Amino acid sequence: MSNMKYYPRIIEAEIKRKLLASGALLVKGPKACGKTETSKRFAKSILQVDRDEQVPVVMDVNPRFLLEGETPRLIDEWQEQPKLWNYIRHEVDERRKKAQFILTGSANPNEEIKLHSGAGRFTVVEMQTMAWQEMGYSSGHVCLSDLLKGNAIRYSKNDLTIEIIVERMIKGGWPALLGASLNQAIIINRSYIDLLAQVDMSRISNIKRDPIKVRALLSSIARNIATTVDNTTYAKDIKSNENEGLSRPTIVDYLDALSQLLIFEEQQAFNMHIRSSSFLRKSPKRHFCDVSLAIAALQLDKDRLMKDLKYCGFLFESLVYHDLKMYARANDAEIFYYKDSSDLEVDAIVQKNDGTWAAFEVKLGAGMTDQAAFNLLRLSQLVDVTKQNKPISLNVVTGTEMSYTRPDGVNVISIADLGV
Repeated sequence: MSNMKYYPRIIEAEIKRKLLASGALLVKGPKACGKTETSKRFAKSILQVDRDEQVPVVMDVNPRFLLEGETPRLIDEWQEQPKLWNYIRHEVDERRKKAQFILTGSANPNEEIKLHSGAGRFTVVEMQTMAWQEMGYSSGHVCLSDLLKGNAIRYSKNDLTIEIIVERMIKGGWPALLGASLNQAIIINRSYIDLLAQVDMSRISNIKRDPIKVRALLSSIARNIATTVDNTTYAKDIKSNENEGLSRPTIVDYLDALSQLLIFEEQQAFNMHIRSSSFLRKSPKRHFCDVSLAIAALQLDKDRLMKDLKYCGFLFESLVYHDLKMYARANDAEIFYYKDSSDLEVDAIVQKNDGTWAAFEVKLGAGMTDQAAFNLLRLSQLVDVTKQNKPISLNVVTGTEMSYTRPDGVNVISIADLGV
């Protein structure tokens, strides 16, 4: 990746801000999302723990020697030597300076390390694969920052087609695949799933896990992407679609390992005050860290996806969640979804820390825009205004070529125009 063109990342501003506020910064995210290349922009010296053959030897003799170097010092793939966490923690205490270390890793710290969380010494940045605006697929003409202020959007038109969206979902947001062909991307993303099932899942906690069962669970998560499912649903789905079933304890164990490897994300339910007898659903929606992995897990290609546009709609929702989450973080906001017992569902709620929020429905084609707008307006009417403000904007994100505002005030936004 070092010889490739570097594309600036939205998260750079957060990295800079948090690095200046703490002695050490942990940049975590799935393998190959670009953590190292981005972190290098801020580092003055680098230790590559997974590549330097001297590291295990030095760890046994004098671990603190590994921390010597110009600061900020990048400790890449630190989780290969988990004891480094505590040495860095102590080093930060002794130096009493900001911006000393940047740690990058493709796994969450294990429970033992969490006992010494580094509170007050470490800040954390969660990195994702690239969003459409970062890859140049989106003009950023419609800014989330404007939507969260209630600003009007201007009409715009682009050349987006369903076929282009499907190709881009297959390739995903991996920096190394920006210049790859579609076939090359399919091979590499399927290899990512292969390594995950055969190597990473067993290595993460030194527990041997069955690659066939790992694949079965990944396939089930892919089939149920962007939906609220529990472990019982996965068990039934695997039993009906795979050669071998999985017990619920095995599913729990495998999901924990996948979570530690940062392979999927959970979109939490929005806790809203409503004027209704309906009650709110609380189960999270589950997404892969990149929608391309869902496609790779099911070994789908462009032709098969173009023949199943209903499933493509779920993939598209997951893609929009991925990008909205990144844009939300840059605006000091979080992303949720809404669903109640009357089956009213809104795909995404973006809420700032001051309580301001905007609602989003996600529709791949133009045919469902009216229903999406109806859902958004209904949600707005349900808000108990004595306890909570109404949404500042109502929006439908689509896979179509136009962005505009409807007569009822709902914005229709092409994903090729959505940005920070």
